[in-house]
Parts: sequence; C-alpha cells; structure tokens
Amino acid sequence: MSDFETNLQLRGIVPPLVTPLLARDTLDIDGLERLLNHVIEGGVAGVFLLGTTGEAPSLGYRLRRELIQHSVRIVAGRVPVLVGVTDTAFVESVFLAEFAADCGADAAVLTTPYYFPAGQTELTAYVRNIAPLIPLPLMLYNMPGLTKVWFEIETLKRLSDLEQVIGVKDSSGDLDYFRSLCELKSERPDWSVLIGPEALLPEAMQAGGDGGVSGGANVMPETFVALFNAIASQDQTAIEQHLSKVKKFQAIYDVGKYASRHIKATKSALSLIGICKDLPADPFNRFLKPQRDQVAEILRSIGIHCK
Repeated sequence: MSDFETNLQLRGIVPPLVTPLLARDTLDIDGLERLLNHVIEGGVAGVFLLGTTGEAPSLGYRLRRELIQHSVRIVAGRVPVLVGVTDTAFVESVFLAEFAADCGADAAVLTTPYYFPAGQTELTAYVRNIAPLIPLPLMLYNMPGLTKVWFEIETLKRLSDLEQVIGVKDSSGDLDYFRSLCELKSERPDWSVLIGPEALLPEAMQAGGDGGVSGGANVMPETFVALFNAIASQDQTAIEQHLSKVKKFQAIYDVGKYASRHIKATKSALSLIGICKDLPADPFNRFLKPQRDQVAEILRSIGIHCK
C-alpha cells in the first residue's frame, strides 16, 4: 500500500474531459485552459482526464503526459483531477500513474485491460498486482462496451478490501448492475459510485449513486450540476426541467453515422460555443458543415448561443 491519503470522495458531476487538439499530435493548450475554466466555473466536482471522451487510447504517450501536466497546472487545486491510466501494457499504466502523481493529480482511473479479454480471476489478480504500484487513490471503471470485459459484481466485492480503491465509475448503462454496485457501499461506505450514461442520472442517484461522469458537462456544465442538485434535493419540478434539457442535448449524439459520432459531436459543440477546436484524434475526422449545422441547431433549440 502506497503512502498517501485515500479519503477522496467524489459527489456531483465529473466531466470526462475532451482532449483539445490543434493537430494530430499537438495539444491545444489555450483551448484546454478555456475548457477547464468553463467546467470549473460551471460547478463541477472534479475533472476526469484521458477517459473515453478524452480519446485516451488514440493519443501518444508524450501528449498524454503533456495534457496531465498542463491540466493540473491550470486547475490549480480548484477541483480534484482524475487521470485515466488504462493501457494494454501493465507497466505503461504504472508509469502514467507515477507521472500523474508527480504532477499533483488526485486519483487514477483504471478500466479492465482491453484487446485481450481477461477472465475475472485474471482481472482480480491484475488489480491486486497493479494497485500497490499506483501512487494515487484508484477508481475502477466499468466500460464493457469498449473493453469487452465487465468488472463483475463478485469481482468488485472481492476487491473491496483494497483500501486504495475509492469507488467505481459504471458506463454499462445496465441499471440492475448499477444498483448491485451501489449495494457494495454497505461494505465500503466511503466508495464513490458514479454513472456514465448522462440521462440515467436520476435513476442512478435514486439507487444510491453519488453523481455522474457526464460527457455533456463539457458543453453545459451548469445544466448537469443543476440536475444533480435538483435530484439531491428531490425537487421534482427542477429535475424535470433540467433532465428535459439534457435529453434534448443528447440529440447531438445521433448526428453522424459512425461510433465516433459521440466524440465528434461533443467536440463540434465545444467549437461552436468558442471553447476549443473540433479536431478529433486519428483515425476520426471532424464533422463536415452539414453535421456541424445540425449540432448548432440542437444547441440553439435549448438556448445555447453558437458563435
């Protein structure tokens, strides 16, 4: 067990930050600063770098480190900074976590390793082996749609004795699984359990969840924070008002025809409101004008000004 505090508890909205790019392997530092200030001023409870929305597997290792270094500097302690350290290579995850810790990040986030699917026994051993080498509190991330492997509930139950693990982010979209996940808090009341699919936030919090890792909060953090607060205070009128806006916003994810459209749409929206450029990482292409116009129309329909 490493020598650090694991009392970080996350409750609220933690945007999985997009990675602003100027060119293929060039970070948009000015855009990153605008984006971080935008979400922090919007009231978020933390930021999550190098997740799915951040296109982490498509970014080079140098750029990942540059992103971490600049983000921690820009955030300057205003909110916790979580860093995705998932890699196909065990040691690369450790190296990135060490770098993030040296920069001053607050936690590491780890999915199941992808490409070669691991069995649950292998996965349990993997987390037990890697956790002592990661010098940060560790959040586990269930993303079976992309990694092909679940953190099964029994596996998480077995791993709940690891003090370093501070919670789980679930992007499966399976509410029965999420409810079972929340039941693990009877054994680990200190865990933060966060949901990925943003429109499920009310059901997730009703089940005992602590908030959401909501991609749309890159674009309209105030709305997601207001929705979280309304759910927390059980203000049904406000819940319906903010949830309606979130659901209308989600129409941007239906623009385009490829699986990459979620990232393209989010970056397109951010460029339309003047935060950062819309360039995605290779092999993806930015939206062309017809798709950008569709995104702009959706944003305007919910009261978001486009430049």
